[in-house]
Amino acid sequence: MKRIFHILCLLALLFGCVPEGMEDVNMEYPGLVHETFKESKKVFPNPERGFDGGLNWDSASDAPLTKQFLTMQRIMNRTVLYTGYYLTDYMESDIAPEFLDLISKNMSVLREGGVKCVLRFAYKTDMYETGHPWDAQPEWVHRHIEQLKPVLQQNSDVILCLQAGFIGVWGEWGYTDGFVRNPKTKEDFITRRDVMIALLDALPKNRTIAVRTGRYKMNMFLDSYADSVTLETAYNESDLSRICAHNDCFGADASDMGTFTTIAERNFWKKESRYLLMGGETCQLSYHCSCKRTLEDCESYHWTYTSGPAKVSDRWKEEGCYDEIEKRLGYRLVLTDLHHTPQAVPGEDYRVVMKIENVGFAAPMNPRDVELVFVDGGGDKKVYRLDDIDPRYWFAGEQITIDRTIRIPEDAEGDCALYLNLPDPEFALRNNPLFSIRLANAEYMWDETTGYNRLITLKL
Repeated sequence: MKRIFHILCLLALLFGCVPEGMEDVNMEYPGLVHETFKESKKVFPNPERGFDGGLNWDSASDAPLTKQFLTMQRIMNRTVLYTGYYLTDYMESDIAPEFLDLISKNMSVLREGGVKCVLRFAYKTDMYETGHPWDAQPEWVHRHIEQLKPVLQQNSDVILCLQAGFIGVWGEWGYTDGFVRNPKTKEDFITRRDVMIALLDALPKNRTIAVRTGRYKMNMFLDSYADSVTLETAYNESDLSRICAHNDCFGADASDMGTFTTIAERNFWKKESRYLLMGGETCQLSYHCSCKRTLEDCESYHWTYTSGPAKVSDRWKEEGCYDEIEKRLGYRLVLTDLHHTPQAVPGEDYRVVMKIENVGFAAPMNPRDVELVFVDGGGDKKVYRLDDIDPRYWFAGEQITIDRTIRIPEDAEGDCALYLNLPDPEFALRNNPLFSIRLANAEYMWDETTGYNRLITLKL
């Protein structure tokens, strides 16, 4: 009989049909139960991705961030907040302790409120009203980075990324008095490169620094655009693997207001953004921010977060793509198939195979843990860490297979459940459900009190 069964299975695989009486046979994983799942249409907050809000602080006397404000951000499905700090009062002096305290307090509130920041420091908010100089001299920039390093190190858990900042008006590296304006040669970029090296040192190696254009990275650290990060070099903590991108005029015109000057630059960022964070903002209406072009660019450049004027998002709403953009910014992980042992037995092995599809624009871009969590009828739990799996390789448009065999606890009894947990690995956040990834499936799978995704209900 077993031989006949295997022959029938082989025929089904060869001819794409299921013989009568075998409709429930699991052809891919014989002996396991097969369940299928669909993507939810719901929009919900998930960490380190999505539309972002924005706030600036200009002095130490400014009101600090509040948890109430962050609660409203999460109600709007926002888990990312742009935070800009302007050091105008300290262009020729140390940053005041009071201003450093303000930054630290804001970081603590981010942690409490379940939000991470896109962080930038600069010296001027405009080109004309406050006059020259537009930024500080290099020696003061380095002194300020030195002062900020302890704050950045202590609070890196709530930093999605640090935008390079410091140089030029708004920290966008353009209109500058302290550095070479319109740099063209490697020599012109030396002082900028020195700032980047200081910033890379100021943050832990699991965090990235975003530059305003691809040619900045190329001129500071590469010989050509062909030297981009690859699958083999991604996440190896080298300087190159930690320099990502922000585009602050996304879709504004054919060049994104000077963000791109050549096709080579565009192709460079398309390749790099598969492994490195891409975000930024829109700045004006144009043909290039139509739904068609925006969706194409979000996919090509693997966008994780964005913001911008209401007139751009209003256009997306009018043309019907706003909801899709909101759902797909960054990662969106959907459990499509689940294969598992038919009956769980205390003290015995139990196999589970998950197939997860990333329908978002990008992979998760910062480190992320993966765990299976078994909870028995009495509430006791056992955690099975899957340390060999790195969600940063769960690329957009691809399906991931997780195949594990666990041992059911010998004393397990009652109504039990097996969960997938995708927590933040940072110590202060890993047990906070606000920082755990939710699968984009039916609501009953998500436990908002633990941050776990229910896979299977088991009766022992």
